[in-house]
Amino acid sequence: MKQIIQQLTSSEHILLASHSNPDGDAIGALLALGLSLEKLDRHVTLHNESSIPEVYRFLPSVQRIQKQITTPAQFDTAVILDCGSLSRVGSAAEAIGAIPVIINIDHHTTNKRFGQHHLVDVDACATSEIVYRLIKAMGLEIDPAIATAIYTGILTDTGSFRFSNTNQAAFAICEAMVVAGVKPSAVAQYVYGTYSLGRIKLLNLALDSIEVSNNGYLSIMTVTREMLAETGTQPEDADGLINYARRIRDVKVAALIHELENGAVDDGGRKSFHVSLRSDGSVDVSRIATTFGGGGHAGAAGFSVESRLSDLKQTIYNLSDGFGEPCRVN
Repeated sequence: MKQIIQQLTSSEHILLASHSNPDGDAIGALLALGLSLEKLDRHVTLHNESSIPEVYRFLPSVQRIQKQITTPAQFDTAVILDCGSLSRVGSAAEAIGAIPVIINIDHHTTNKRFGQHHLVDVDACATSEIVYRLIKAMGLEIDPAIATAIYTGILTDTGSFRFSNTNQAAFAICEAMVVAGVKPSAVAQYVYGTYSLGRIKLLNLALDSIEVSNNGYLSIMTVTREMLAETGTQPEDADGLINYARRIRDVKVAALIHELENGAVDDGGRKSFHVSLRSDGSVDVSRIATTFGGGGHAGAAGFSVESRLSDLKQTIYNLSDGFGEPCRVN
């Protein structure tokens, strides 16, 4: 941490980036560290290549997150947040990789230790927890805006303190953030209490798509581009839908197959998909994700793949053979 602080304080123009299709932790950590570094009078640029989900657009300064990096050569340091590998930032990964110094801040067990400096703590409940410790180590004030970003990151990555990664620090830090000015009821209302009509319609279609394996241990939910077009929603509106598939009785692993925007890859029906995996705690889904070049946590992981939808479903079902009797697509 001392080496990272020294690098940040000696840098002039810092790029902060988090993974594409960001969740609350990726956005919260990005904003919290970015706003904090500006207190050091550093030139800071915030980047995420995806649109910010509507439920997180209430966060202070969220509009400053840029989708594109126009001149990567201007940066002397890049801080990559909540990414197991540099590729998780998306299409700008190669350009970011050319920045002289890369700082890797993360809590995923599958982190590949890329970059010159690593601040990786797999016992942290969220990357926002690590960012909080870094901000405190720099002696910077945590104002209400920064506190709201940190609180949101921890709240969402622990599933409102329901997931197994919930630790003592999660409660202690969130208490400190409330003291710093966070209003828990307001954050909860934005994150969990308000949905657009389109998202409700998308949820209806996604629920209808659920298939369960013969042994009942695996569920698959699908979100296609056609569903988004029909409901007038965006890819980020699918965030969190997988939890409905995970809560089905006896399901050990839930998978959300999300068709990506680039559509068809070839004439054989192959398309680009992102697969999100969630576990009830009995299966380490990060081990499944890494076999496809992805990563994550034991309880939550994901990967991207090019395949025909029917083939992808069968592949996922085949992975559940170890849960009980062999599974197949119905």
